[in-house]
Amino acid sequence: MSNHFGSKIREIREYNNLLLRQVAPFIDIDTPLLSKIERGERILKKEQIPLLAKILKTDENELTTLWLADQMYNVIEGEPLANEAIKQLTKNINNK
Repeated sequence: MSNHFGSKIREIREYNNLLLRQVAPFIDIDTPLLSKIERGERILKKEQIPLLAKILKTDENELTTLWLADQMYNVIEGEPLANEAIKQLTKNINNK
């Protein structure tokens, strides 16, 4: 399971000297769940990213991009045709 998103939010949270118990209520989750998200054991709801970006004083687009990348990686991890699927996805996105 990819965890670039969780690692990044932990990094930013610690840089801002914020504790898990300070951040978790702001995004309406409990402290243990936020800890699991940072460790990559659980997934944050996409709708909570704007709130998280606000409390961490960071770019919402960066967090959303990392979140999406982790989601896509988790779907294709271990698939022999993953690179071909990514190429096709990129082509489809560029043609929109």
